[in-house]
Amino acid sequence: MRLTLTTFLTIDGVMQAPGGVDEDRSGGFDLGGWLVPYADMDMGRFVTEWFSQADAFLFGRNTYQIMAAHWPHVTDPDDSIASGLNTLPKYVVSNTLERADWHNTTIVNGDLQSLVEELKAQPGRELQIHGSGRLARSLHDLRLIDEYRLWIFPVVLGTGRRLFSEGSIPSSFKLIDTKTTSTGAVVHSFRSGGALSFGSFAIDEGVERATIVEAPHPTKVNE
Repeated sequence: MRLTLTTFLTIDGVMQAPGGVDEDRSGGFDLGGWLVPYADMDMGRFVTEWFSQADAFLFGRNTYQIMAAHWPHVTDPDDSIASGLNTLPKYVVSNTLERADWHNTTIVNGDLQSLVEELKAQPGRELQIHGSGRLARSLHDLRLIDEYRLWIFPVVLGTGRRLFSEGSIPSSFKLIDTKTTSTGAVVHSFRSGGALSFGSFAIDEGVERATIVEAPHPTKVNE
């Protein structure tokens, strides 16, 4: 399976609590629900299209608990997103979670790289991550994410947890698709661009000089 990440971001990179005031108040965050005014039919269509490609889901503990508190109560058989989330295999990465009652959920822990490589080796189309910021950052640093679907909303918050915080592994990406919604959200789809290149436009050198830098691969499990 391909490992894909879908996440909602502000212009300044914040991903915390997009869907509700009380979704995630950790760290004293009180600006939750910033995405809701920008939800529209375009957003619903894109999200439904991507969920239809899922054969399994991978969550960090916090996102799993937020999702598990909501989606099991959505029982409309015509809701394809709820149907997928409620029936397909779900894996939650956690060293602290003792039980997971949401149907078809497995708690996994241990070496993150080995765990995810084993899941990706299973047959299927996509193993999808939604949200799960700390887990996503760890998987990015391990270079295990095959495609990034980043929703950028026309909002600046100035505070909150960001997808790529200080200390993230330097990386380049290849843009493979861009979509826009009627409310001004822009959805960029990226694949890894490999090692990061640096250059110089110094006039006295006359030519651009580029250097390829390979970043280290940390293996810490984050939730």
